[in-house]
Amino acid sequence: MSFKPIRKAVLPAAGLGTRFLPATKASPKEMLPLVDKPLIQYVVEEAVACGITDIIIVTGRGKRAIEDHFDVSFELEALLQHKGKDKTLDAVREISEMANFAYIRQPEALGLGHAVGCARSLVGDEPFAVLLADDIIHNRTSALAQMMKVYDKFGTSVIGLQAVPEADVVNYGVITPQTVESGLHRVVDLVEKPKPADAPSNLSVIGRYILDPAIFEALDRIQAGAGGELQLTDAIRLMLQGRVVHGLELVGDRYDAGSKLGFLQATVALALESAELGDPFRAFLKDLKL
Repeated sequence: MSFKPIRKAVLPAAGLGTRFLPATKASPKEMLPLVDKPLIQYVVEEAVACGITDIIIVTGRGKRAIEDHFDVSFELEALLQHKGKDKTLDAVREISEMANFAYIRQPEALGLGHAVGCARSLVGDEPFAVLLADDIIHNRTSALAQMMKVYDKFGTSVIGLQAVPEADVVNYGVITPQTVESGLHRVVDLVEKPKPADAPSNLSVIGRYILDPAIFEALDRIQAGAGGELQLTDAIRLMLQGRVVHGLELVGDRYDAGSKLGFLQATVALALESAELGDPFRAFLKDLKL
């Protein structure tokens, strides 16, 4: 059986980036450079590599740099061409040619669920992906590609999961699993930021989703939840009443690049794998007096 292809991805990018202040006072956290690319470009490339053609970025005040990054820069391209920097010119041009980019504003930071709901008119009546730019999941087969295989088999919504230490479940949405096979679960229930004693498992939802368009109706029905925000997990829980949702334990090294420590860890890991920087950076680290 074939299901509707996933052609669109929603990237929520309206947050204030308070964990990185003062660096993000005037610059979007999504534009923080991770080695040689901004954070948000990594997830755009992940989506495009999975066949997604339409990237919908939910922005807010002060996020113009994101739009400029994925736009054509005539002056810069002309300068690079004049100087004969063809390799750099190709890299710059590829950014604006990767996909069809559309932008919509989230007028207030009212939660991830609200951000996804803002994209409703652009998504329409078709399944779509949601990727969070500050969740860097590094693996030969990307997180979204792993989830696409589940969607292609079952045609259901799929949420990315990671097993976390019991003490950390308070920071995540956590599922009640019904195991289908190793690493793949049917989501029986879902709770946002439970206390460790109340958590149904340690399988926590992380920043990758494939969602049925029925999520929008569910978002219309939920009330503000944890943190006074409209939680996407609450809408997914409501959707469980009539639809199957699978959860996939993602394979790969995950870095919370929305935190300072996670950002540094991701920088080191990706720099070490860089064809240009890997060897000299490794030598530098070995010489450090730790």
